Amino acid sequence: MFARRIRVEYEQNGRRLPCPLKWLDSFSMRNFTNASVFDNTLPVGDGVMEIGTHVPINELKVAMEDWFRKKSYLAKEGELIVSTSNPPPA
Repeated sequence: MFARRIRVEYEQNGRRLPCPLKWLDSFSMRNFTNASVFDNTLPVGDGVMEIGTHVPINELKVAMEDWFRKKSYLAKEGELIVSTSNPPPA
């Protein structure tokens, strides 16, 4: 189900930092996002998520940015960086 691993980072004061697991957990709880397209997301550590093959990365990035701003995790001028990583271990 979780065929892809992604890195989720954010820019703060010119530095790139991994998104804390707390942020990723908060986003992944469907009762908060109400978007079933993101059901196949699993936070596994700071800055790392495993996602299903049908999860659109660009839409995921936009939705996470919006959620993180609503929760005041990410500053208005902050930017989220989502990139593919190695596949999850078998």
